Amino acid sequence: MEHLLEICVDSLESALAAQEGGADRLELCANLLIGGTSPSLGLVRQVLREVSIPVNVLLRPRFGEFCFTPAEKETTLWEVEQCRALGANGVVLGALLPDGRLDGPFLADCVAASAGMCHTLHRAFDLCRDPFEGLEDAIALGFDTILTSGQQAKAPQGAELLRQLTARAAGRIAILAGSGVGPDNLALLARAGVRQFHFSAKRAVPSPMRFRREGVPMGLPVADEYLREYADAALVRRAKRILQDM
Repeated sequence: MEHLLEICVDSLESALAAQEGGADRLELCANLLIGGTSPSLGLVRQVLREVSIPVNVLLRPRFGEFCFTPAEKETTLWEVEQCRALGANGVVLGALLPDGRLDGPFLADCVAASAGMCHTLHRAFDLCRDPFEGLEDAIALGFDTILTSGQQAKAPQGAELLRQLTARAAGRIAILAGSGVGPDNLALLARAGVRQFHFSAKRAVPSPMRFRREGVPMGLPVADEYLREYADAALVRRAKRILQDM
């Protein structure tokens, strides 16, 4: 199986840089700083218009855990339908029940609403109660990919579970390694059997603002609000070369 490099982006600038660097696919979201949330439909439309590689859209209504309210589920289902209408390659979804199992009924509705598209189960999988139960449930629901760090904070730490999941999947579903992935650990993850890799390839860019009112944060006082982060085409290119040489 050939290796696949997916770059996670939250702007048109990053999408274009990732494509320039040789990404095979994009995951489009908003708010990467907090793990990614649903992007605006305006951004989805813009990116789909400007790039030629496949774009999967992350649909996550908010920051935090993945036990969603009825209103959040209604919003997500509408977004699924809109992404399908706009021509996205796929959707990236995940939801859990209070007992830690995948929320099968809701995810089945999402898969049905996005018939004909690709379906990735996102890192809600890393918070499910049993990874092998979650694997089988994802397959039964019709997902073609699971994005996972091996139920650890970073994928290199979860390499052993990634190896077990890849073996258990036996080609029935793709295991896409994400979180803490980069050029320096692609070989380690490949030795665990991983063939698909997901990272954001970010670099920090100073804000163009010259006038700055310090001490008045707009929501995240732990972050520098005068730094922007964009995908770095050179870093994507480096990762792509490593995968091509494997």
